[in-house]
Amino acid sequence: VTYERDHYNSLDRLLPGSPITAPRRKSTSQTKTEPPLLRTGTRTIYTAGRPPWYDEHGAQSKEAFVIGLCGGSASGKTTVANKIIEALDVPWVVLLSMDSFYKVLTPEEQTLATSNDYNFDHPGAFDFELLVATVKRLKQGKSVKIPVYDFTTHGRQKDWKTVYGASVVIFEGIMSFADKELLELLDMKIFVDTDSDIRLVRRLRRDITERGRDIEGVIKQYNKFVKPAFEQYIEPYIRLADIVVPRGGGNMVAIDLIVQHVHKQMEECMRRWAVLASAQQTQPLPQTLSVLEGTPQVKGLHTIIRSDHTSRDEFIFYSKRLMRLLIEHALTFLPSQSCTVQTPQGQEYDGKRSFSGKGITGVSILRAGETMEPALRAVCKDVRIGKILIQTNLDSGEPELHYLRLPKDISEDHVILMDSTVSTGAAAMMAVRVLLDHEVQEENIALVSLLMAELGVHSVAYAFPKVKIITTAVDKSVDDFLQVIPGIGDFGDRYFGTDGGSSGWSDDEEQERPKQQT
Repeated sequence: VTYERDHYNSLDRLLPGSPITAPRRKSTSQTKTEPPLLRTGTRTIYTAGRPPWYDEHGAQSKEAFVIGLCGGSASGKTTVANKIIEALDVPWVVLLSMDSFYKVLTPEEQTLATSNDYNFDHPGAFDFELLVATVKRLKQGKSVKIPVYDFTTHGRQKDWKTVYGASVVIFEGIMSFADKELLELLDMKIFVDTDSDIRLVRRLRRDITERGRDIEGVIKQYNKFVKPAFEQYIEPYIRLADIVVPRGGGNMVAIDLIVQHVHKQMEECMRRWAVLASAQQTQPLPQTLSVLEGTPQVKGLHTIIRSDHTSRDEFIFYSKRLMRLLIEHALTFLPSQSCTVQTPQGQEYDGKRSFSGKGITGVSILRAGETMEPALRAVCKDVRIGKILIQTNLDSGEPELHYLRLPKDISEDHVILMDSTVSTGAAAMMAVRVLLDHEVQEENIALVSLLMAELGVHSVAYAFPKVKIITTAVDKSVDDFLQVIPGIGDFGDRYFGTDGGSSGWSDDEEQERPKQQT
């Protein structure tokens, strides 16, 4: 299955050389048994997508729909969750397990846990403060770091998993309804009711095969802690549930009713980005915009790269020259400090000390934005680079985040957000919103683009008035395909040679063409 190539110039971004393939029908992040999709280290890598959830004003337009699943140990909560995910058929779902939020044990508690004498089925065993904060951020569409719990060592692993955004969050655990603040975050509360004998058999099988326990230890822990805790704490929560699901994952009637309700709730809060393309922009260009001075040099470079007769080699060469000028111009907006140095002649010089790379992160909007990375690296030593891939959902017309790699401490940096062209501003707005979600200060973001349409400038400036907008030229309008007019064409296609040879020159003519100079 392949896409027809769409013409949403600022919305549809692909990795260089990648085929244009349809996204997965569903992308699910799980925090329980499956390996982490998203890993942390010196950097954080995201592989699941998310919708934008922000309107043309840059404000949040809807929250994730959070489903809470409660029930006894081994009652089939995860199975019910997976059946709901399968039936929902929505692209972005996070399955959050309460098992990830066990408290860090003291050495004494570790000793008790090793001998099956620690009560893991008590509300006090869970870190509710971290859990509430995590669900709040997920509900708001922000990034979260989730601990990875090791049941064999009864402790958290060193690396935490990072999850960012979803249409639906399914939170499951034995104490899902135990905290009042957490309960208020749940849009739907489901209790999975399964016979105690079945739960015991499932727990025996799971703990022995998956967690390395022996049968005596499992039975001891069940009789001492699990069964009493269910009767004292968990079973009474059934009165708080909106829906009770007897027999767990085998009850498809209950699951179908749940899915119908979730779909109805999601439809009521849907937002469209189409308003961006039809917005009337009549105001003067914003003060946050800085356009590179239109010197004969800059005009000459634009003449070459805008021409449809320019060969790919020349397009690459002269666009790189223009990028270098643009990046140099963008760096002048970074803060600097006065300093005095001594010259080789023994004299003092009063100068400025600016950023040399430390404290700066370049973030490119793939694919065309990464063509600007060499220019940034050439003039900014030791700069760090992040990447964002945004594509348009052809069914909804909304931009979606499909890939994101950012330094984990990016919130402390000044960020240069790079894209080759900006037409409606939808992709740029989403990229800015992603940076804000990762705690980057709005005034520390500079959107840098070779060419922008007035519509895109106004959209970004209106939504984010503190973001600096830096470009080499601003064109008046966009066409029916949302490409900048008079424009530059599809920059990525021309740069990477994926336009099917539409330059208008044959191979023989290309060899004999005189080289353009500026």
